[in-house]
Amino acid sequence: MITVILRTAILFIFVTIAIRIMGKKQISEMQPNELVVTILLSEIAAIPLQDTSQPIINGIIAVFVLVILEIAISVLTLKSAFVRRLMNGQSVVIIKNGVIDQHAMKKVRMTVLDLIELLRIQNVFDISTVAFAVLEVNGDLSVLLKSEHQPATFKDLDKKKPEAALLQLPVITDGKIIHDSLQALELTATEVDKILKNNNTRLNQVFLLTLDRKKNMTLIKMR
Repeated sequence: MITVILRTAILFIFVTIAIRIMGKKQISEMQPNELVVTILLSEIAAIPLQDTSQPIINGIIAVFVLVILEIAISVLTLKSAFVRRLMNGQSVVIIKNGVIDQHAMKKVRMTVLDLIELLRIQNVFDISTVAFAVLEVNGDLSVLLKSEHQPATFKDLDKKKPEAALLQLPVITDGKIIHDSLQALELTATEVDKILKNNNTRLNQVFLLTLDRKKNMTLIKMR
């Protein structure tokens, strides 16, 4: 029992030191290679704890070899754009000049609902207000609103504030009606069909349709 306690304490200290050397980062801020090293650290540290016949020094050496590799890769990514793209990937522009890049979304295997969820995390509830949206390497979405929808500055304080925005919900995505959204907006499929007819659009032509309670809409057709 004492042996297990001592081995656990020693590995805890060395893994903590290793992570401190790597630097402070939350999981969401880690690059792919950093996340892999962190996962491997926990796996390697567990081996000497589960099998007391294994020399603890083997685990310690493996931990610091991983840390050295991570530091070496970090240095290489600073020096070489090719290595940086190879190890960390590249950011992808999902919305450019207010237009959703459907090809880019397919490339990163992102659905319309995924995009809307990421926008809501950024406190953006109306996709039509977005000028640019970039999917970062760590999975976060960076959003730039159109100039007329950006937060007011001191220069704007003398201007009249617009009415509070209503929440727009995705009603159709990829040609399919989202009935939960219809229920939340107290709309029927017939009303949605009428809206599509007024815009000379069929259901299977709709990439995204969002509506609010006043029937303000954003309609994006498939390409």
